[in-house]
Amino acid sequence: MTTARDIMHPRAECIGEDQTLIDAARMMRDLGVGALPICGNDQKLHGIITDRDIVIKCLAEGKDPRSCRASELAQGKPYYTDANADVDDVLRQMTQHKIKRLPVIENHQLVGMISEADLAQNLPEEKLADFVEAIKSGASDRTA
Repeated sequence: MTTARDIMHPRAECIGEDQTLIDAARMMRDLGVGALPICGNDQKLHGIITDRDIVIKCLAEGKDPRSCRASELAQGKPYYTDANADVDDVLRQMTQHKIKRLPVIENHQLVGMISEADLAQNLPEEKLADFVEAIKSGASDRTA
């Protein structure tokens, strides 16, 4: 059985809920990623912030990214999967919620992220094509 752990990108780093969007943008640049999990002071996952969120929900709204906090973009309950979840369960959840990135949790701690790129590297072409077709309209990095 292939698990979330088998296909995830390990060592995902969180942006703290009290950190600014400038901090998030710099972390994304330095890590070479387009999204970061938002972790709270309680060490729990509070959401995901994307580079697109920074542009659309901060800059385009005239907000200052030096004062806007990551917590302002952490809305609802985040979707995530257990590290031992079967890859078919991961696909089902990502498809159902139309999300392109999924945090991976083990023992209440973030251990990785699964993105479209991870799926592309680890899934048969047919499954990947079905996934892309299912989420192509309305895909996001939403929370519940």
